[in-house]
Amino acid sequence: MSELRTICVNRKARREYHVEDTLEAGLVLVGSEVKSCRKGSVNLSDSYVALRGGEAFLVGTHIAPYTQANRNNHEPRRERKLLLHAREIGRLASKVHERGYTVIPLRMYFKGARVKVELGLAKGKKLHDKRSDIRKREADREMERAIRRGRYE
Repeated sequence: MSELRTICVNRKARREYHVEDTLEAGLVLVGSEVKSCRKGSVNLSDSYVALRGGEAFLVGTHIAPYTQANRNNHEPRRERKLLLHAREIGRLASKVHERGYTVIPLRMYFKGARVKVELGLAKGKKLHDKRSDIRKREADREMERAIRRGRYE
């Protein structure tokens, strides 16, 4: 079994969206991008997946230039092609067009020597949803504190 080593997590994603389904995709990268990923110089916030012409592209992801790559360096915010099966792209495209979903990257990681992206099929949260999540989190914290203090003193 290959080892999973996390490069970057999109922490904003679960706060801003209801993630309903996830899937794994490969990523087409150049050498300097892979080396930058090994250093952990990746930012997934404000990135999304664009579906065009039967292909999927990761848009808005920032992979910092690799300092030792001199003139052969990559463009930090270029669109990167995602490696998915045609039926997966078709399923994603139908949900995005029909029901108003969006596809966002949740995390980027190494699976063996390959860079993979975990994609989430998500719907945007409304302000009241975010507030209820915060309320629930605070209530859970209070219950944990009460339990730790000594069984509801």
